[in-house]
This record gives sequence, C-alpha cells and structure tokens, in this order.
Amino acid sequence: MKDYKKYFIIPAPPEDVYRALTLPATIHLWSGEEAEMSTEAGSEFSLWDGGIVGKNIEFVENKKIVQHWYFGDQQEDSIVTILLHTHPSGTSAELRHTNIPDETYDDIVEGWNETYFGSLIEFYEE
Repeated sequence: MKDYKKYFIIPAPPEDVYRALTLPATIHLWSGEEAEMSTEAGSEFSLWDGGIVGKNIEFVENKKIVQHWYFGDQQEDSIVTILLHTHPSGTSAELRHTNIPDETYDDIVEGWNETYFGSLIEFYEE
C-alpha cells in the first residue's frame, strides 16, 4: 500500500471548487461524465461511469471533503482527503490519498494529475 499527497492550484475561489467537486451537475460540466454525488456523510458516490466508487465520510462546506474509495476486497480503507485553502491565484487544493494498492498506484496518481485535477484546472482556465 502506498500514499499520495500533492497540492494543486485551481484558478477559482474555494466555494466554486467545492461545488465543482460535490454537485453532480457541476462535476459533469468539468469531467464530461455523469456523476452520483451527495454531501451527506455515509452516502455512496460514483464518478467516471463507475470508474471511481466509494462512500462519503465527511464534508466541511468550502473547506474539506473526505471519502472512502473502494478497491475490491482491500483490508485497509483507502481514504481520500481534499482540503481547500484560499490562495492568491484562487484555491490551493491539498490532496491526501492513503492506502492505494501497489498495483494501481501509478494509474491512480496519473488519474489525479491528468483526469481529476487536470480537467478541473483546465475547466477554470478556459
């Protein structure tokens, strides 16, 4: 199991980034994919046509998102925490993803950098 941590600068205020990560219609705008998402703790979510699935654990509006991502029969929970901080250029998004299975680590990191945050940053740069 591996962990991944990275900061992303997104050219939008934290309120907009939070909505972009939590509202299904807004997720669809920047990802191009349908999403099932709720800001209710304990609710299940699905992104990228089921490519990412899990359970929402905690939300602090405009500041924090915590999710449990499912990877089959994994013993330890894979937890994603996204903290949003005001930044002179918009928002600094601090990503922490723990307990990523070794065999999927490279794909997950590429997904975070290119597909997830890469697409979100491009959306706000346009």
